[in-house]
Amino acid sequence: MNGPPEPAFVAPWHAEVFAITVVLHEAGHFAWPDWAARFGATLKRRGLDRELDGGDDYFAAWLETLEDLLASMGMADAGDLSTTKAAWENAYLSTAHGSPVRLYD
Repeated sequence: MNGPPEPAFVAPWHAEVFAITVVLHEAGHFAWPDWAARFGATLKRRGLDRELDGGDDYFAAWLETLEDLLASMGMADAGDLSTTKAAWENAYLSTAHGSPVRLYD
């Protein structure tokens, strides 16, 4: 008897960043071959010092590529991305375990 199927994504944020990328592509904001070339370059650059495990490091590379692509297209400001990431980090580091993380009150 087989157990339940393995989840397609290990963490919810993996699925979210994947879905955002697909939706932006389907809306015509970029061609998939361009995305694949950019993502491949990010993976290559990140994997030079170690072997990527396909989990968080893979999706961190995915997110980095998406952020860079959106910034290059003028769809996201690099400074705004940096500020928001810092705010999220501060929010989750200052939130008690088990409590919802709130970026803004």
